[in-house]
Amino acid sequence: MVDFNRPNRVSSARDMPGNEVVKMRVGCVGAGVMGREIIRHLVTAGHDVAAFDLDPVALAAIDPRAVAVSGIADLANSADVFFIIVATDAQTSDVVTQLLAVGLGDGAAIAVLATCHPDTMAPLAKAAKAAGIGFIDAPVCYGKKGAVDGNLLSLCGGDVAVVEQLKPAMMAYSRDVLHVGAIGSGQVAKACNNMMHWAACVANYEVLFMAKSHGINAQHMREILLQCPARNTTLERWDSTNFTWHEKDMDVALDLAQQSGITLPLFGQVDQLVKTLGPDKVKMLLYGNSASYLGQNLAETAADPEK
Repeated sequence: MVDFNRPNRVSSARDMPGNEVVKMRVGCVGAGVMGREIIRHLVTAGHDVAAFDLDPVALAAIDPRAVAVSGIADLANSADVFFIIVATDAQTSDVVTQLLAVGLGDGAAIAVLATCHPDTMAPLAKAAKAAGIGFIDAPVCYGKKGAVDGNLLSLCGGDVAVVEQLKPAMMAYSRDVLHVGAIGSGQVAKACNNMMHWAACVANYEVLFMAKSHGINAQHMREILLQCPARNTTLERWDSTNFTWHEKDMDVALDLAQQSGITLPLFGQVDQLVKTLGPDKVKMLLYGNSASYLGQNLAETAADPEK
């Protein structure tokens, strides 16, 4: 079971005027949409960065101030701390296993930035501990835009001392670093965030679909709601939501509920309903003359001002 502590804000160099950021040797595995931006912020902050990705095109696109290496062994020799920024649990496990197999130096530490099932973290942390290597899970919130802007939120599970060790590097791309609790807690916190996000996607669509059915332009209604108490950050960024990871996210969420023996009726419905949505459907609702939902089709009509 994951132990929960009250989330603790980890102090950072950003909070201490006049303090120099500690320069670190950072190895990043994964140079995709998120990894590329994180690498850029790390080198901009003054860290020495080496990066590896199986995709040569992605690797070639990293910031030229970072060093592209040819494999995990080269990465292990080029860094002291390692950020895993891959797409799946299987990739995460494979990368961490390879890093531990080649051997890392004294004081080395690994942070998993990828969004994974919390259960994936425990065996990796155990293996890292046996090798004398620090290990935390540190998934991030705010997606691609947060990565581009360098203001992601890092949710950390594991030994707070390891979080503090990696803090100077994590703050290069984070608005804040929060220690949630034991190993896996960062991933549980990310799952909670994802649940709220996907529930908001469904709620936003249904609300604006109803508004449109009464002759109110959906984008106009969205702008109004963003000034109301019911506003949510998902609604703010809704027309840029890609709906990429909802199936993976909801599978993790519902599995966690099942493990605890609890029933979450709302999220059982969200799991099914979010599958009916997508970016094109949202944009049609907001900006088009028609919209559809669960077999119901609407053509936008102007509301009667006399009603």
